[in-house]
Amino acid sequence: MRVTLFEGLGSTFALFFAWYITDDLLAALALAVLLVGWKLVAIGDRLYVLPLAYTFHWDQTSLGLFYGGITGRHLTAVDGSDYQPMVLIGLGCCLAIAIGIRIGASLIKRPDPSEDRPEFACSFRLLLIIYVVTVVLESGLTTAAADYPTIRQIIVTFDCARLGILFLLLRRLCHPQPRWLLILGVVTWEMVLGMTGFFARFRDPMVLAALATMEVFDRKNPRHWAAMAFVAAATVSLGLLWIGVRVEYRRDYVGVDNFQTSRSARVDRLSSLASDWIKSDKVGLWDTADNLVDRMWAIYYPALAIKRVPAQIPHTDGTILLAALTHLVTPRIFFPEKADLPSDSDMVRKYSNVNVAGREKETSIAFGYAAEAYIDFGLPWMFVPVFFFGFFMGLGYGVFRKMIWHRELFVAFATVTFWLSVYLFERSWATLLGVALAFFVYLGVPLLLLDRFLLLQTGKKERREQEQYLF
Repeated sequence: MRVTLFEGLGSTFALFFAWYITDDLLAALALAVLLVGWKLVAIGDRLYVLPLAYTFHWDQTSLGLFYGGITGRHLTAVDGSDYQPMVLIGLGCCLAIAIGIRIGASLIKRPDPSEDRPEFACSFRLLLIIYVVTVVLESGLTTAAADYPTIRQIIVTFDCARLGILFLLLRRLCHPQPRWLLILGVVTWEMVLGMTGFFARFRDPMVLAALATMEVFDRKNPRHWAAMAFVAAATVSLGLLWIGVRVEYRRDYVGVDNFQTSRSARVDRLSSLASDWIKSDKVGLWDTADNLVDRMWAIYYPALAIKRVPAQIPHTDGTILLAALTHLVTPRIFFPEKADLPSDSDMVRKYSNVNVAGREKETSIAFGYAAEAYIDFGLPWMFVPVFFFGFFMGLGYGVFRKMIWHRELFVAFATVTFWLSVYLFERSWATLLGVALAFFVYLGVPLLLLDRFLLLQTGKKERREQEQYLF
């Protein structure tokens, strides 16, 4: 990991500037962790999914420091908890994951640039057809996941694979020159689909569009800067909008007849709520921004928990992580009678001593793997399993990069898998490990088989062409 003179001077200036504008040395330390993490997870293959996922992961540990320091707004974590120790623990987790990714990925030798590896796996026309089919099938897969719990994880993973198809489509539209109007049309359509569900899924299309653009990003091209600025502004704006309307929208989603089956009704209701929210006064907009930061800065409940452990509740000596690993190695398809893991809300109630909403209201309040690791092992041993998670992810990245020959297939797999597996800080151990392993097994293995099949077909085609040439 080399640091140039320019990077060193620029980083030093950025750290002092962060300290100055926030009047908080912890904010400068957080920025240092972000910069070091970027260097660690930058694999050097012109894929930016790991740095972006790491950034979002870090953001959930540090966002409130910068927002509160710059705006002077009051946040729940700052006013209601001793948040600083939990921020430091979160930053330690970020570094542990980044170091693990770097070491794990470095153990697998990169593909030789001289190897004749195919770039594309299929034609643009076929890709477009597959994309349309996945859009049509998505609602059916979501329904099937609820009706067949024993294979739910498999169905959910293949449903997430639709994002890989979307990314390939956006990536093709960016090469050789970005076709901005088509990209905007696809992303807008995906945002409509995402905003009209029960959970807002507009973020993933925006991230995929940014990653596709970053592959061809030209620092000297103002259009590329404008595109990235648009994606960033749209993501923040839609986040604010969703926080502002989600309570009333979800109430209608659950309580109004035919609302779930009529997308047009959901679009109309969302448009009406959005119009009312946009007309709200300045105080209301600031309150919405505060709520968004409180929602993303996943520190409050873990901070309450580490205040009580071990002062009032003893460490569990690995019980939480062991339960997650046991759950992981006993897939429901083979063990249909296995018990469900406790809700994150149950963890919050027990360790944070806050009576939050739970399964009785069909919701769950995030607690996060960092708090679970602290409750299990305390400092500093809690960072050991966090490091091994990063190591596992880095090793998986290196293995699949080496084994998948079609670059397009690997790019799609890596983008979806490592974004959805790494970007959330607030996930529990069971979910964090389960999502990653499911992608490796249920998506990575089939892609390896598809990759080999396409290579065989390509080889047969080349042999036929050689035979025709000879005879």
